Amino acid sequence: MKNLLSFIVLLVFITNTAFSQELENEEKEKRVVKNEISFEALQLVNGVYQISYERYIWNNFSAALAVGYKGKEGLVNFSGLDYTGPNGGRLETNDLFYTGYQIIPEIRYYLKNTSKGNLNGFYLGLYFKFSQYTSDLTGKYTATDNTPYQVEFEAKLNIASTGLMIGYKLPITKRFNIDFIIAGPGAGDYNFRIINKKDLPDEFYNNLNEALEEYSVLDFINSDFRFSKVDSRSKFSAFSFRYGIALGYTF
Repeated sequence: MKNLLSFIVLLVFITNTAFSQELENEEKEKRVVKNEISFEALQLVNGVYQISYERYIWNNFSAALAVGYKGKEGLVNFSGLDYTGPNGGRLETNDLFYTGYQIIPEIRYYLKNTSKGNLNGFYLGLYFKFSQYTSDLTGKYTATDNTPYQVEFEAKLNIASTGLMIGYKLPITKRFNIDFIIAGPGAGDYNFRIINKKDLPDEFYNNLNEALEEYSVLDFINSDFRFSKVDSRSKFSAFSFRYGIALGYTF
């Protein structure tokens, strides 16, 4: 009887020790992660270099801040305009490139039943995005009376947009995640300024607006948007959309 009692005590001790160790291992596997640094990979095709920092706040909520730079390189480029107006006048420009930066603060909520840690699984979010770009538009314009003009514009564009997003962050190792921003619909306010560095006739602006319509550029912004004056400012609103794939490191 004494030996049996000793065996039971020993068995309980071993079981309790094994169970405690299993719980400890599970807790280690569910390592508490409060910080992540990520690099946006998908936008590299458009010449955008973006890094972000995300911080776990409380109760499945996190806050993040992304900063990016847009260079001239990238697969998405805009061909120059080559347009002849119905009443004469021909506009020819070089290819269009733009550079600038963007800042994106955001708040995320991770769905508890899909998360294996603090910063992974499906999430819903709210973001604000501010972008500032500059571009040069150069080329030549031949008026209806065959007078040649040099075209040299400097364009500046500020975009402030807000929206919602849904995404999924997939853990691939103990410290690395892949973040898929699946959808990020929103609305943006566009503040456009164009500075003319050369003298141009009034008919040029008519042909420029006609060329933009011909190339369906205005379909992406606002059909009421028109170039009408030199050194002028224009504002319009348009739909915006956010997406991305980023590689993150947690610590």
